[in-house]
Amino acid sequence: MLFISIFMSIIVKDVNYIHPDKDVLFQHIGFSLNSGQKAALIGNNGSGKSTLLNIIAGNLTTPAGEVICSASPYYVPQHFGQYNQLTIAQALQIDKKLKALHAILNGDVSADNFTLLDDDWNIEERSMAALDVWQLGNFNLDKPFRTLSGGEKTKVFLAGIQIHSPSVILMDEPTNHLDHQNRQKLYSFIESTNATLLIVSHDIALLNKLSVIFELSKNKITAYGGNYEFYKEQQEIQITALQASLSEKEKEMRAAKKVAREAAERKQKEDARGKKRNEKKGVPRIMMGGLKDKAEKSSAKLKDIHHDKMSELKEGIKQLQNNLPDNQSMKLNLNPSSLHTGKVLVTAKDVNLSYDDKMLWNHPLSFEIRSGDRLAVKGRNGSGKTTLVKLITGQLQPGEGVLTKADFKYIYIDQEYSIIQSERTLLEQIDTFNTANLKDHELKILLNRFLFPYAVWDKKCKSLSGGEKMRLLLCCLLAGNQAPDMIILDEPTNNLDIQSLEILSNVIKEYQGTMIVISHDHYFFNKIGIEQQIEL
Repeated sequence: MLFISIFMSIIVKDVNYIHPDKDVLFQHIGFSLNSGQKAALIGNNGSGKSTLLNIIAGNLTTPAGEVICSASPYYVPQHFGQYNQLTIAQALQIDKKLKALHAILNGDVSADNFTLLDDDWNIEERSMAALDVWQLGNFNLDKPFRTLSGGEKTKVFLAGIQIHSPSVILMDEPTNHLDHQNRQKLYSFIESTNATLLIVSHDIALLNKLSVIFELSKNKITAYGGNYEFYKEQQEIQITALQASLSEKEKEMRAAKKVAREAAERKQKEDARGKKRNEKKGVPRIMMGGLKDKAEKSSAKLKDIHHDKMSELKEGIKQLQNNLPDNQSMKLNLNPSSLHTGKVLVTAKDVNLSYDDKMLWNHPLSFEIRSGDRLAVKGRNGSGKTTLVKLITGQLQPGEGVLTKADFKYIYIDQEYSIIQSERTLLEQIDTFNTANLKDHELKILLNRFLFPYAVWDKKCKSLSGGEKMRLLLCCLLAGNQAPDMIILDEPTNNLDIQSLEILSNVIKEYQGTMIVISHDHYFFNKIGIEQQIEL
């Protein structure tokens, strides 16, 4: 253990995880992190990133393998349901110290209280100061955790880092519910800390601040010694090499088929000529039969030789195709909007709304949205971003000012992709968008294109991950006869893995229509070409 504490913070050795239904999530996973290293754990949705993080944190056990940590890891979770019956102090595991402190201050000087407090006399002040750093200083430590928003729950656990000063920190999607300002605060901490970090995230800005990328798949974990941009460069090099190899194998296959065909044709002609010669020579019928058998065996042998060659090439092509990322085969071009570029869609002059006799925005909003605009709506949590979208789409009317709206078709996509109906099957869902009247087999071809094979067509949509819902929605849009004039994305990247994020970014980048995006993800803004913004 001395070796571990000095040189290594985390060692994962040959770890497996099997679901209760006996399905193997991953196996033979191993890696290590030096003290002070800052690493990301990435992989497609369902690859087991959160599960592996929970195994390292000690929240889950593994049927095989071993995890060694130089210190007890501090864990920032992605989901908080297990904490909802606790107070903030209990979630942060400081409640016993606080109870002991107050007992001592009230005169109970038993040895147990002093043992529990462990000379941490300023635990309450430190805890309140840490919460204040994350704008939670007005919260009581006995406040029920369930009453907090998603962002507030994340910030409680981030405040806990300052309270506990851990040397090993595990984080699962820590920026999911954070606004831009708090993301920047987290980035600053990541850059300045000396702690060992292992972070599951799809936030590219965060991933670019880490020095190691671990990519998790079912049977292996691959390490890349650099940040996300370095990882992407290496991926592109690998993909280019794989595509070149695939192209070469396919070329060899075409050549092998040609050689086999020509050899078969030559053999057939030779056999026919030989038969004619033997007939002219008057070779007896019994001998002709023997010669025929010999010729057939020779043809079969020749066919087997070419078959083995082509089988080998087919297997090589299959392996190369399996090694290519799924999204390499996925292409999507949404139809352009039917509106001419530059048409005024929405004009707002000094608009505002009131809640409880108080105006939502300190300053009334004035803006104009034209067809083809790419607009970001930014603001802290609770600043009224979703309310603004409801004004733009005509679902709400302003309490003050004037808002005029032209007639246009829009689709609103929230972070849960709730436009996808949970009780429908995948095939039923795509059929509801089928305004182009595509035939059944054409819908199935579309589903296949978007990585939904035959086996899942009758699966209920409620069982899909965020990335799968996003792919299904894009698939549905293709089944429509006309793309919407406006696409509104409300925190679209929160529940996506990196592969799904890349797919969405590429599709949106090519879409020729009006785009409004609510997000805290500036990398995503840059990727899809946002040109204007409304800051709330």
